[in-house]
Amino acid sequence: MSRHPEVLWAQRSDKVYLTIALPDAKDVSVKCEGGGLFSFSAVGVQGESFDFSLELFGNIVPEGSKTKVGLRNIICSIQKEEKVWWKRLLKSDGKPAPYIKVDWNKWFDEDDEKSASDASDDNNAGYEKDDGSSEDEGMLYLPDLEKARGN
Repeated sequence: MSRHPEVLWAQRSDKVYLTIALPDAKDVSVKCEGGGLFSFSAVGVQGESFDFSLELFGNIVPEGSKTKVGLRNIICSIQKEEKVWWKRLLKSDGKPAPYIKVDWNKWFDEDDEKSASDASDDNNAGYEKDDGSSEDEGMLYLPDLEKARGN
């Protein structure tokens, strides 16, 4: 029996980002189909299988989609067929599965994207570059309290 990993999603007008939380995943398989079908499967560190399929809100461009497998997660950048904001991730009106959540760290609203594009030519740099930063995502920075106290 397969399980579902936690999936975080965010969007821009031209892309949807899925971050699949599955540390040390093996045999990762990601498939994107033009009609908006996305499927994922992998084997976890203890040999358990994880998989899910999503029918996305709109059509996508499979050739423009990229996947990066990191130590702690798999990041999928999925190119939308049309440069429009989706009302939701999935085509169905109902509440999404409990393993699908909004990625508030990467979320942009329509207004935010316009102001961010003025400040930066590439507001997706964390997804497109292989700088190893995905391994540290989700880590909380805590200052050294001993140094702060002067000890």
